[in-house]
Amino acid sequence: MPRTTKKTIAPIEKHTIPTVPAAEQPYKVPENWRWVRLCNVAQWGSGGTPSRKNPDYYSGDIPWVKTGELNDDYILSTEEKITKEAVKRSSAKLFPINTIIIAMYGATIGKTAILGIEATTNQACACGVCNPNGLYYKYLFYYARSKKTWFIELGKGGAQPNISQDIIKKTPIPLPPLAEQQRIVDRIESLFAKLDEAREKAQAVVDGFENRKAAILHKAFTGELTRKWREERGIGMESWKNVVIDDIAEVKGGKRVPKGMELVYEDTGHSYIKAGNLKQGTVLDDGIMFVPPNVLEFIKNYTVKSGDVYITNVGACIGDCGVIPNKYNGANLTENAVKLTNLKCDSYFLAHYLSSGKIQSKIKAMIASATLGKLSIMNIKQIDINLPLLCEQQIIISIINNLISKERRARDLAESVITQIDGMKKAILARAFRSELGTNDPSEAACEG
Repeated sequence: MPRTTKKTIAPIEKHTIPTVPAAEQPYKVPENWRWVRLCNVAQWGSGGTPSRKNPDYYSGDIPWVKTGELNDDYILSTEEKITKEAVKRSSAKLFPINTIIIAMYGATIGKTAILGIEATTNQACACGVCNPNGLYYKYLFYYARSKKTWFIELGKGGAQPNISQDIIKKTPIPLPPLAEQQRIVDRIESLFAKLDEAREKAQAVVDGFENRKAAILHKAFTGELTRKWREERGIGMESWKNVVIDDIAEVKGGKRVPKGMELVYEDTGHSYIKAGNLKQGTVLDDGIMFVPPNVLEFIKNYTVKSGDVYITNVGACIGDCGVIPNKYNGANLTENAVKLTNLKCDSYFLAHYLSSGKIQSKIKAMIASATLGKLSIMNIKQIDINLPLLCEQQIIISIINNLISKERRARDLAESVITQIDGMKKAILARAFRSELGTNDPSEAACEG
């Protein structure tokens, strides 16, 4: 890729690296290691953002990296490319392969990456080109990863979290001999590879939870889960009756708080259930609000009772279903949900049935054809249900609960494993830069750069 010298980070010459004063060294390192500052082992810079007023600056041939693309890994491609003129106008620099990037602003602060391509960046990236005579680029990469929490803490305090290049440049780094740096990186990557394999398996369990749950519900509502139970009792599938919601429940909406009136967080004895509380098949306590006396008069008739089935019918989570627990008996219901009350079936059977893939697909189709993306009461009334006898409904729910509980325990265990693996990686990085991975050779001379 053609470029001019002034836009490219110049090579770093060999020199003696100044040592951090003893009083400022974070912890003791081996005799053949040294504490130095990042400004003395890497050349730092950043790019810029070309003016959006000139669309000709974009869709060029120079990769342009933004902080959102940093993910503690190699960057081999970017979302956008800019032109040579854009690089010039934004005073950006072209950084070589193996440059280390650290995010300095916002939610991505402390994220790192290695450039696997020649690229420029926006101004929120700090880019370090390592002195090959003193600092192995992967050693800096893993060290920057180990400092992520520290960078985040340093960045707090303002409206927008940020750290400066000056902070990064002044950051001390323990510098072992080059050969030891490479051994440390090899050990880190070997340990990480084993952990990543375990993490991948655990993540597959987590990611597969919803699919396994959907399969359980499918078997439940096609009669497969209770086939043996029916055979033992001489009951056939003809005992399942095709009905619609309107045949087995009254469908009623909730009520909006009148304009100019407000709910409160103080417990008035009258809970108000919002759509955000209607999750996980129940009512979540987090953020629950209450109806003050002056508002109650206007919405007192729009309440739920324990055992009612709810379904959200407006907003991002249309179709969320569940059962009102005893705790919220008599609570007021949001206008963004409806209740199915006075049921002629098991509440939990109906809630699970409505959560099944078959019914959720129908709900999505109903929403797509609606003017405002709302699930109307009329449409809810016409949802068809294949309803077994009440005794079989209860057996089905017992089996569903048992199977899903096992799947949930497996998912929770997998999530716990993932958390432990993330913690183990942090511990490995912490030990690596204290010479605790058993790789140091004391006979090797300290790095002079």
